[in-house]
Amino acid sequence: MHNHLSRRLFLLGGAASVAELALFRLAMGQTLAADVPVPTIDSLSITVLMDSTHDIFLRAPTPTGVRIKRFAWPATWPKTLDSQWGLSLALESRAGSETHRTLLDFGYQPETLLANMELLGVDPSKFEAIILSHGHFDHYGGLVGFLKKHRASMRPNLALYVGGEDNFCERKLPTATPGHFTDFGHLDRSDVAAQRVDIVMCEKPTLIASHAFTTGTIKRSGFERVLPNTLVIYGKHGDIGCDAAAFPGRESGKPIADEHVHEHATCFNIKDRGLVVITSCGHVGMINTVRQAMAVSGVRKLHALVGGVHLAVAPDDYLKQSVAALKELDPDVVVPMHCSGINFIQAMREQMPDRLALSTNGTEFVFGA
Repeated sequence: MHNHLSRRLFLLGGAASVAELALFRLAMGQTLAADVPVPTIDSLSITVLMDSTHDIFLRAPTPTGVRIKRFAWPATWPKTLDSQWGLSLALESRAGSETHRTLLDFGYQPETLLANMELLGVDPSKFEAIILSHGHFDHYGGLVGFLKKHRASMRPNLALYVGGEDNFCERKLPTATPGHFTDFGHLDRSDVAAQRVDIVMCEKPTLIASHAFTTGTIKRSGFERVLPNTLVIYGKHGDIGCDAAAFPGRESGKPIADEHVHEHATCFNIKDRGLVVITSCGHVGMINTVRQAMAVSGVRKLHALVGGVHLAVAPDDYLKQSVAALKELDPDVVVPMHCSGINFIQAMREQMPDRLALSTNGTEFVFGA
């Protein structure tokens, strides 16, 4: 493996003879010096707790390699799922007799997340870990409210896995007036700590709940670039913000273009099928993200790409180049969500129509046996 991020960076999740040591390392976010392969699982279920739309009439082909179950709205009348700009996914993985559950991202507002979780019958007490993909409000906005509601029923040693210090930076949105910005919030680590949740930095690839692994900080190469999104402030104003020392060489103290330095993706290795890579937003590029997952796992087959790929704002030539590069990776299934854009879906229909699976709130996607 030529990439400097190798399987030597993974946390040990496993053998019964070292269970206590593995759990300690998992809780503390430490890495091992020994070469440890990524886990292989039999199946993965992804339940969409929050995406940007809920379409009760959605009918779309199902690609080979995934089973899809849509939310049965009439059975819950007069209640129905709420839609909101943001993303939250409940993940359930199985390997033999073992089942592990994690929660990835938390949507925009807790009220929406909590209502959808209840309607879909998702039990928060069964989550073994919670993961934040990056520091945008539409992915962490529901976190603290979710914890306030359900923390007492969850496991005592719960940890939040984040990509790095970047997740706590203050962010701004540009306005129509040059030089003026509106607040886009920041995740306050003291709010997380107040709910008795440990924070684990995943700058290096990290095993989570025995089955999932993160990419660690994603290497950037090739043609992909971070498309316009928010502005970020490296540094603190009192207790607000992130530690500027974590971003050497980058300007601190004022809003600058957001590069999502510590964005990471959540991945699984499905037996006999390959990787499922969940990008969440994929600001640093879906190709960069997949290649990173391949490099750190040693698994060269991409079974499925799931989540946002942030191409809604992409110029046409960049979009076509991106989809063509994805086609070269030969995924069995592509599930666009959230910020992917109707333009990306249309490009998929043109270049890989048999691989495209559409998402809407409440959908369950099952990969593997």
